[in-house]
Amino acid sequence: MELTVKLEAFEGPLDLLLHLIEKNKVNIYDIPIVEITEQYLEYIREMERQDLNVVSEFLVMAATLIDIKCKMLLPKEVDEEGEEIDPRTELVEQLLEYKMYKFMAEELKDRQMDAGRSLYKNPTIPEEVLNYVVPVDIEELLSEVTLKKLNSIFKNVMKRQEDRIDPIRSQYGNIEKEDVSIEDKFIDVEQFILENKEFTFRELLNRQSTKMEIVVTFMVVLELMKAGKIRILQEETFGEIYITVMDEENGNGN
Repeated sequence: MELTVKLEAFEGPLDLLLHLIEKNKVNIYDIPIVEITEQYLEYIREMERQDLNVVSEFLVMAATLIDIKCKMLLPKEVDEEGEEIDPRTELVEQLLEYKMYKFMAEELKDRQMDAGRSLYKNPTIPEEVLNYVVPVDIEELLSEVTLKKLNSIFKNVMKRQEDRIDPIRSQYGNIEKEDVSIEDKFIDVEQFILENKEFTFRELLNRQSTKMEIVVTFMVVLELMKAGKIRILQEETFGEIYITVMDEENGNGN
């Protein structure tokens, strides 16, 4: 059975595939790949006299359909979870995405056509009407206002302001950034270990005044140990940590 279709009726390979699926009234999630491929190739034969640049896009899709057709003839592949892999999955996802965008384009086109039938009129309000301001009688406006009412309104406004304050977060203080230079701390620690030769890690940390200084000091100690300038010893778990300066000449502690 021959299929005669004009190229101008379709905007691309996915548009043609969607047309064939809807024409055959098949489930897009269960495409009869053999039947659809045959009809698609028949359409390609009708394009022999068309522009080759346009035909090339359809040929790529034809090759994809043939590849899927071949995979479906082979034994089913399974994924890591042991489920069968459907070679049509990627094509179905592309068709669904294309169908969604096509529907959106048609919806926008309908809205554009509806907007073309809308007429607008430039405002012709007289200037004296446009500039009119309703007069306000201050005496009449404040005729029923008393100090008691003003006091009640003021209290209500203040109460609303108090209710807006978070009772927990309002107690937080300002978080200030601690500027601790690792270079300066490196010099400070090196000076301390040269003067003391042997000391505990606790003694070194007690010299620091903030948490950030403690963190930076710990990093400096690790770097010095990595460079072989100090030796660290802990005799028991959770016990005191002893630091000894290494001899630069022979690598032994003093």
